[in-house]
Amino acid sequence: MAGSLHGQIIESLTPGRVFGSLFLVFVGLLVLDHIWKPTYPENIPVVGYGKGTLASLQNFCYYVFRYRDWVIEGYQKYNKQNRAFVVPAAASRAPDIIIPRSLTKWLLEHPDSVVSAHEAHNDVLYSDYNFLGKVYADDVWHTRVIHKSLARHLSSLVPGIEEEVAVAVDKAFGTDADNWKTLSLWEAWLTIVPPVTNRMLVGEGVCRNIGFCKAMVSFVDQVILNCFALHMVPQIMLPIFGPLITLPNWWMWRKAAKHSLPVIRKRLDDMAKKEAGDPAYDDWVAPEDFITWDIRMAKAEKNYFELDPYVISKRLLPIQFAAIHTTVITGHGIILDLLSSDPAKGYIDGIREEAARVLKEEGGRWTKNGLSRLYRLDSAIRESQRLSNFSCTLMERKVIAEEGITNEEEGWHLPKGTFLTVNLEGLHHDDDLTPNANEYDAFRTSRQREEYEAKPQSERSLEEGLRLKNLGMVTTSDAHLPFGHGRHACPGRFFVAHELKMVVANLLLNYDLKPISERPKPQWIGVTVVPPVDAKIELKRRKGTV
Repeated sequence: MAGSLHGQIIESLTPGRVFGSLFLVFVGLLVLDHIWKPTYPENIPVVGYGKGTLASLQNFCYYVFRYRDWVIEGYQKYNKQNRAFVVPAAASRAPDIIIPRSLTKWLLEHPDSVVSAHEAHNDVLYSDYNFLGKVYADDVWHTRVIHKSLARHLSSLVPGIEEEVAVAVDKAFGTDADNWKTLSLWEAWLTIVPPVTNRMLVGEGVCRNIGFCKAMVSFVDQVILNCFALHMVPQIMLPIFGPLITLPNWWMWRKAAKHSLPVIRKRLDDMAKKEAGDPAYDDWVAPEDFITWDIRMAKAEKNYFELDPYVISKRLLPIQFAAIHTTVITGHGIILDLLSSDPAKGYIDGIREEAARVLKEEGGRWTKNGLSRLYRLDSAIRESQRLSNFSCTLMERKVIAEEGITNEEEGWHLPKGTFLTVNLEGLHHDDDLTPNANEYDAFRTSRQREEYEAKPQSERSLEEGLRLKNLGMVTTSDAHLPFGHGRHACPGRFFVAHELKMVVANLLLNYDLKPISERPKPQWIGVTVVPPVDAKIELKRRKGTV
């Protein structure tokens, strides 16, 4: 009888039934997830297909393709009237409340113990799994290192970055001054950004190592893919699926670490010998890069965990993620925006003239001061960041206070676990904030700055000077958010500005580029842009620049 029962069970386990059972369990867990999500006030309007079980299923199905449309719809219907609204999120995530511009200050005034950027980013990026362990996700050590050291060493970093840019641009675009060349703009920027960024992170040598850079780019790609996959996994199953889905991250880290670990170990040894007064190190000066800054801060704070070479190598990972693709997307967009603009507007010629003039005034080498005087290029980059935004929303925050938060002006209370964000797509394309907001005007901010600089000193006012300075690409505001805003704005934005300016200036000074008739359109998957990576450009090295 037992054998017969066993045989019947085995026969009944057809692939279809097994798959169907697993599917029902999966759906049941998603429903359980939905029940556990925070409940939002009824007086906050909802876009998408509304509330309820059927609506939630529709929202889940259409999130990937319609999220941007919902964000635009909500901006026009509610944010423009100073009202917040709820937008559906991926299957396993709580919906976002997108606040109007008028509430940005209110949101940013909350302390991190009440509304947390760190917790929100961890949830969105699944940092416990993607960045190789909860111990690294719970701590913002790498951000503190960048905050403390990057800005103060920016001037001394410029010569090395300029050198790296020259090498990377030659490699990406070639040196043929006789023939026009057609190439992938996306691949060119992927050739440039990783070594240039890593000159600041790991120093000369490793930053040019092809194996290291490829591993870091693959790691960043993997994090993005993992996030899409983990968005569909019920929260209760993350401890099982999280480590499995992110296994490739460990492989990519190991591939990169075999190049970075020897440098980290040697730096630890060199700095220890210098500290101990070894005569052989009297003239030795530690290179100014992330590795040195990390070691310095760990020693100053007596944080011995952070002096482990493996830990330092893992601290590089979230910075690689934050720096590589966002910079590549921005640089890619700048060139497409410039090349698709009417040549009669003179954007490229104007930037080229300015770059040549300022570079000559600086003695033929870039300096922090010289880069700050590239008003046209700064304006062109800022305008591209505004128009060709890489995300629909930004400044994600999560309510972590047990008692939640209340907005008396709108008359609602948000429970613990609520996600809030700001409408980047709407703000950056609002004609009331930016005239002709859907038009790329490369010199939108530089015209005012150049007019001011042309005035005699007696006609300049301090107030006007400060106002115009705030039009720079690194200055954040509640209407200009590519780098976020407030105390959690991107700490590396000053470096990124220098990097982008040097790359674009080098490209325009050394190459002729053919205009393109129409800017290739990006695609959107959920909140994130998918750039037109197949876009090609034609260029030729300018005579006398090789």
